[in-house]
Amino acid sequence: MAHHAPRPPSPRSTPVARRTVVPRPRWSRFTTVLAALAGAAVVLTGGATVAHADPTVADIERQIDRDWNTLEPLIEQHNATRQELAVRRRQADALARRIAPLQRQVDQAMKQISGLATQAYKGESLAVVNALLGSASPGELVGQLELLDRFAQRRQRELRAVRELRDDLAAQKAALDEMAAQLGRAEARLAARRKQIDAGIDRLQQLRLRAFGGGGGGPLRPAPCPAAYPGGPAGAAVRFACAQIGKPYVWGAEGPNAYDCSGLTLAAWAKAGVRLPHNARQQRRLTARISRADLRPGDLVFYYADLHHVGMYVGDGWVVHASRAGMPVRMKRLDDGPVHSYGRPG
Repeated sequence: MAHHAPRPPSPRSTPVARRTVVPRPRWSRFTTVLAALAGAAVVLTGGATVAHADPTVADIERQIDRDWNTLEPLIEQHNATRQELAVRRRQADALARRIAPLQRQVDQAMKQISGLATQAYKGESLAVVNALLGSASPGELVGQLELLDRFAQRRQRELRAVRELRDDLAAQKAALDEMAAQLGRAEARLAARRKQIDAGIDRLQQLRLRAFGGGGGGPLRPAPCPAAYPGGPAGAAVRFACAQIGKPYVWGAEGPNAYDCSGLTLAAWAKAGVRLPHNARQQRRLTARISRADLRPGDLVFYYADLHHVGMYVGDGWVVHASRAGMPVRMKRLDDGPVHSYGRPG
């Protein structure tokens, strides 16, 4: 009997597999940036299956700006965390310095206690008691017993003081150890985040190099900088900011060879004797709010609803800022970006 291979079922009889819709995970903003950049890189490679035209330089520039505006808040958050960790580290060091003398006191007290134990072991205390009991008269005995009682009380106070010192030291050392452990964990997380940010910046830089061939995005100083010198501290700050035009953007940097946005404004106002934190949002909190009509060179211009970018107003509608990776410090028009508010340091 001949055996025939089974005929494949007709398309109509083939059961249609139901597609399981997997919910898209909620990516972090940073992961979204990297995913967008990876997709952009695929477009730029111009694979054989891509039918549409390559993006123009203007398209790529807009995309880089969008992606950078997602990445820069992470940088500013990193700057704030780094500053907080520096404060915590100084607190831990100060606590360690306070503990050191206490440790020496405890060590010295323990030596004294050890000496008392040695005396007791050798029977010196018993010898003293025997000498007292062998007193010549009852009056002499009473006096010597009182002396012995005072001696015992003093030793008890010494022992109690040693125990208190020891307990105080243990409590403070426990707090210091916990602070050191927290700092270690936070610094490890910060280092991991730095690697993520660096990876994102590298991708942006590669994208930019494809777009511009390593060249710049236009003149860095299209107008006099500053337009006029306001004098005083603001004059010192604005002159310094203008002198940094052309230096590279490096996130987390505050000079003298590179800057990020809040690092540039921090360094500029430091020349005027005004201390600002290395974070745009915190700079906004510490500066006096002013109106657009009151702007003068040296004032700070804050951008975006989450305050993740800041530049310095230099007059005639121009701002100096450290914009993003791959672009040096440069001038731009005041309204080139969504302005949040204006602040005046000092």
